[in-house]
Amino acid sequence: MKNSHRSEAKGRNLKWYGVLMFAGLLFCPVKGSAQNHKGDEQDVPPTPEQIVALDECDPKTFNDALGADFCKNVTLGAFTTLTDLFAKAAAGTPDPKWDFEPDTLRVTKGTPIIVVDQGGEPHTFTEVKHFGGGFIPELNAGEPTVSECENGFKNIEVARTRILQGSQLQVPSLLKGDHYFQCCIHPWMRVKVEVQEALHGK
Repeated sequence: MKNSHRSEAKGRNLKWYGVLMFAGLLFCPVKGSAQNHKGDEQDVPPTPEQIVALDECDPKTFNDALGADFCKNVTLGAFTTLTDLFAKAAAGTPDPKWDFEPDTLRVTKGTPIIVVDQGGEPHTFTEVKHFGGGFIPELNAGEPTVSECENGFKNIEVARTRILQGSQLQVPSLLKGDHYFQCCIHPWMRVKVEVQEALHGK
């Protein structure tokens, strides 16, 4: 009986995950804030800094549960199944292969930041006041959902920070100080961006 209840619970979790992710993909077109504003061409910005989103989603288990081509992982190596992703998060040991690189980025004010999704599934790159849980409780390892991630892709601010596999997002110019970004789906994917004043003569 216990195994039956566990299987039913896992099934509900996977179904809920799929519904949320599918709704998010439909809710907001891919374009979003990754586009540069017209008229900026005449400005010569500093060399952009890049942040890479990584994951090792298993194409078979993710696509069987969430739809064909949901996971477009083309890397070679050990993949993580969808069930294992939830199990590791529930145990408080989220899969480290879901990651933003680097974990800390230091830039001068005005430096463009480009986030590239080189993993196999969608992520968000959402600025938060403090790190915490995302909008899928089963992936939060017990942390409460941070306010910036609430309501998932129904929240337009979250939808604007979504990046799909193979796409990129340009982060608007950041003010001096420390900025915290996380994925609202996989909230252990985190980056601290430290913005300093530009040096004289640059």
